[in-house]
Amino acid sequence: MQITLHSFLEMNTVTPKNLKLLSSGLLVSALACTASAALYTENFDVDNSANWQFFSSIAGDVNGNNSGGEADFFFDYSTVGIPSAPNSGGTTRGMKLEANVPGTGIFSGMSASPLGQNFTGDYTLRFDMWMNTVGPFPGGGSGSTQLSMAGIGGGPAVNWFGNSVPGVTVGATGDGGSGNDYRIYTAAGSPVADTSGAYAAGNVAGVTNNTHPYYSGFQGTVPAAQLALFPGQTGTPAVGTQSFAWRRWEVSKVGDVVSWSIDGLAIASVTKANLNGNIYFSQSDINAGSSADANARALLFGLIDNVSVEAVPEPATMTVLAGAAALAALKRRKK
Repeated sequence: MQITLHSFLEMNTVTPKNLKLLSSGLLVSALACTASAALYTENFDVDNSANWQFFSSIAGDVNGNNSGGEADFFFDYSTVGIPSAPNSGGTTRGMKLEANVPGTGIFSGMSASPLGQNFTGDYTLRFDMWMNTVGPFPGGGSGSTQLSMAGIGGGPAVNWFGNSVPGVTVGATGDGGSGNDYRIYTAAGSPVADTSGAYAAGNVAGVTNNTHPYYSGFQGTVPAAQLALFPGQTGTPAVGTQSFAWRRWEVSKVGDVVSWSIDGLAIASVTKANLNGNIYFSQSDINAGSSADANARALLFGLIDNVSVEAVPEPATMTVLAGAAALAALKRRKK
């Protein structure tokens, strides 16, 4: 019979005797696995394009028509000189997101979501993010500033800040070319204000700009393989920007509170109710001007890999697990 935390607590009153049982390494391991169960995973190593849906803010725009927005759910990013993501084990397939591809010239955004998903309760969305943009750096070339975003609580429609944010959306620019390079949205339109207290960097004007010292630990490097393919990718990206490095993004929902971190650094936190729904990934331009760079289609995009959604353990679960682990450690010390 499989023993879960729920069934164990239903069958037992916590006593010294059954706490000894809880200290069993086997049961603690089983409880930990139950507490951190994966609700959804996708590493893009197999072509699962049919399991994803594409949405665009441009009427009539469809995936694969090479205009407006685009999503490639089986993109081999090594073809543009990007190394394997740290959680990929050497593979180089991911989801490529493009917005306002050259020739479009419309302020627009696109989003992509897995089919048939509706997440409820408390959970954390995790994924590897790479932002690529056009050089030279640090300033960037033509049309280099775009936003790569992700969110929770989405619906079956385009999820982007221009006209639809049913849940909570987080995003950043790749090159630092905006006054607000780190953003969190709870509604369509403007991001949550710098002075709102939502951002971990502070609550005064300028706390969402890449130049703020809080983000100084972020600075990528154009891969040598990409520079060899595209000689225009010269220079060094600006300090505090997200481009040209694999970053681990986390968006966690506990109750009505949504928290966002990058590589373990807290970025922002907001409160919003009714967040049941799907996850989504989005790309948008910051204005209507398409990039005029000849290599824009190869260089200007957001890249997603190793997506997971995991349930957040209830506080009671964590308390029992911590107690069990402590008892197990004490028992080992007494031997």
